[in-house]
Amino acid sequence: MGQSQVEAMPPERIRYRLTRLQRLLPVLPAIVVMAFQVLFWLDGGPVGPVFAALLMWGVLLPAALITSRLFGVTLTPSAAIVHNLRRRTIPWSNVQAIQIESLFGSRTVVIYEAGGRRTRLRAPITGFLSWDRSFEEKFHTIGRWWLDHRGPDWAPVPPPGARWGGPLASDGNPYAPPA
Repeated sequence: MGQSQVEAMPPERIRYRLTRLQRLLPVLPAIVVMAFQVLFWLDGGPVGPVFAALLMWGVLLPAALITSRLFGVTLTPSAAIVHNLRRRTIPWSNVQAIQIESLFGSRTVVIYEAGGRRTRLRAPITGFLSWDRSFEEKFHTIGRWWLDHRGPDWAPVPPPGARWGGPLASDGNPYAPPA
């Protein structure tokens, strides 16, 4: 059987965000604290701290959940659009490398630009408590998207401050982080 034309067409955009569990884990301690305060109140404790905590967390929790939903990256044919607190567009022709880096036990995708700027993506990310089963697949999709859309005029550019005849990093990638 052949594929339909809809299945054969590559998508125009791909969006990666934090998983539901990754968005919920940072606010989980606040939910537990609120539950304990309500239990303390039900046991005969004062009502003032409970209302203050519920009011504070009632505003902060939804804001944290909504804000964390915005983080991620959108892949388009012309650029990677990074969604953090501020949105930034990185043209594929300006990207020099895409790698996985570890930081505090979490693995993240990092985009290296021709000017030497590094952009660590907030999503996809994986770690001990914030596991993403499809992290490797997402990383390879981002890398493949860059290779497919960087354009025929793309050429590697040495990082700023590197000498033309200088030694490369151990894996041959001049944009690799220092060992």
